[in-house]
Amino acid sequence: MLSHDMFTALLWFAGVAALINVTPGLDTMLVLRTSVAHGRTGGRAAALGILAGCLAWGAATAVGLTALLTASRVAFDALRIGGAGYLVWLGCSALWQARRRPAGDATDAGTAVAPAPAPTSARQTRWAAFRAGVGTNLLNPKAGIFYMSLIPQFVPHGAPVFRTTLLLTAVDVLELALWYWIVTTTAAALGERVRRPSFRRRMEQVSGVAFLGFAANLLLAERA
Repeated sequence: MLSHDMFTALLWFAGVAALINVTPGLDTMLVLRTSVAHGRTGGRAAALGILAGCLAWGAATAVGLTALLTASRVAFDALRIGGAGYLVWLGCSALWQARRRPAGDATDAGTAVAPAPAPTSARQTRWAAFRAGVGTNLLNPKAGIFYMSLIPQFVPHGAPVFRTTLLLTAVDVLELALWYWIVTTTAAALGERVRRPSFRRRMEQVSGVAFLGFAANLLLAERA
């Protein structure tokens, strides 16, 4: 049974984490863009990848590995540059997709609906989306610093650090799962509107520029 201090800490952490999680950022942009491009299953595959990355960061925080990101300049810079390079690749890929003229766009870009992806490629699409989610999360040192700097503040005095850190991580992951479910469900509810080639092309353009912006921000990031 949870103590009063632990229950209070969980409530406070849940509130703070919820505000941070619903703030538009890289992960939400990736889930939204994937949902528009590949449907609800693609968006949720990307979300699962992000959640897997969050669990990994939480476990690393529990055993103290994330402290390396602030203690070692080399470790931080290696992850920062690798993450920025991955985001540049995602941004350029999105902008390239935006330049391609979908088959359904040959007549009326405002009303035509892009054809659904071939069933044979559905598994590959989900796997690619999952990998993108894992990559954008694990290659972002800010995610590790977020867990290392925020979670310890909510560990009650005298509480077991390892188990409490994992518990707080689980709370954060559950909140993120709910948020991404809302994002993917909303995109699916819009139906044909978000599958129009003109909308998808605009979404790719916005996503591409956003990913490049996140890459630039990551390159300029400094250790906490």
